Amino acid sequence: MTQVTLHLRDEVYQRAAMVADRSGRPVADVLSESIELSLNPLGVSGNGDNPAEWTNEEVLEAATAKMPAKQDKRLSELLDAQQAGELTEADRAELTALMLTYQRGLLRKAQGLREAVQRGLREPLAP
Repeated sequence: MTQVTLHLRDEVYQRAAMVADRSGRPVADVLSESIELSLNPLGVSGNGDNPAEWTNEEVLEAATAKMPAKQDKRLSELLDAQQAGELTEADRAELTALMLTYQRGLLRKAQGLREAVQRGLREPLAP
């Protein structure tokens, strides 16, 4: 991992801080994930993201992964606010970040399930 120093506009940092606060994560993690996702939306980088290279434990962990409860609750709140037409600009940014996190987790879970079935660690899901 490489450490870098960034100069951000105050409003960008404030939005990241708000997302971090609402999702219970450090600001640095939110910024790092946002940059990663913007450069690689599907999260496929070749650095440990190939399920064939995962240990059986990693495969099973990915196959059963869930979004943390606090993030899941906040995502539901934001989706409800969006449907009601009550999202602020900051809420929109937070919703986007949480949706990307959710999508990335869903992709990883699907990869884990597929790999678990291929390795015989799990039975295929019933049609």
